[in-house]
Amino acid sequence: MNTFKTTLLMLALIMLFVIVGNFIGGKEGMIWAFIMAVMMNGVAYWFSDKIVLMMYRAQEIKEEQYPQIFSIIRELVAKMNLPMPKVYIINTQTPNAFATGRNPKNSAVALTTGIMNILNERELKGVIAHELSHIKNRDTLISVVAATIAGAIFTLARMAQWTLMFGGNKRDNRNSNPLQAVGLLLVVILAPIAAIIIQLAISRSREYEADRTAAINSSDPLSLANALRKLHETVQRIPLQNANPATTHMFIVNPLKTESLLTLFSTHPPMSERIKKLEELDKNLKGYKIPNIIR
Repeated sequence: MNTFKTTLLMLALIMLFVIVGNFIGGKEGMIWAFIMAVMMNGVAYWFSDKIVLMMYRAQEIKEEQYPQIFSIIRELVAKMNLPMPKVYIINTQTPNAFATGRNPKNSAVALTTGIMNILNERELKGVIAHELSHIKNRDTLISVVAATIAGAIFTLARMAQWTLMFGGNKRDNRNSNPLQAVGLLLVVILAPIAAIIIQLAISRSREYEADRTAAINSSDPLSLANALRKLHETVQRIPLQNANPATTHMFIVNPLKTESLLTLFSTHPPMSERIKKLEELDKNLKGYKIPNIIR
């Protein structure tokens, strides 16, 4: 199913670039936009995981540096029948984590230094299980492609804005369609909203399923619930300063501070709902019959 979603995302990116390219540069703009879209999709598939790790200055670590982390990961990958991922550390006091990679054989888990300062071993195990669940469920490819698309959409909006300000397709200005300016204005206004909608559509169901898979494989839903509560509360005090909005959906909790109505547009499900579902799952695993725990 995720392969189908990824294909749709890539096609949507190409169509979006071609449409906006036509607004900005006519037929030539469409051709160049098509070439750029194909190139971006290739980069998204093969290199976007490395780009995201570089963006956050993640450093690969070895087992002798963090034996506790590797011990937890080795236990979980054996239980979840996964290959051993590469492990990265991001030097920031903001507690968070994400997984990336185009498939389980080419995957990586990144943890911030802050997350290791506030979570105990059981809570950390729950978080790592969550990230490995994204790898097992093959969410990581669609995550990085979505990040690339979201970033591209913001770039397109900026291109349209500059075209409106300074004019575009000057060679055809005499015969230009007056609707062109209206179309560009709509791109400027609606493109960032479209980026958010894409991230929302992909992320929320992914997080619920990763929570469920992690809770089952770690056999400890409450520790993951406690970890999520700690992470959410701490991020509200110490948000990630250099977080790119196009990549926020990749983290286990939104790395940006969210307040009031802005939570409606968060790339993550409401934290209270995630915790509630994990608490219900814990009761179910202990023998209580609670139907439709996590859909």
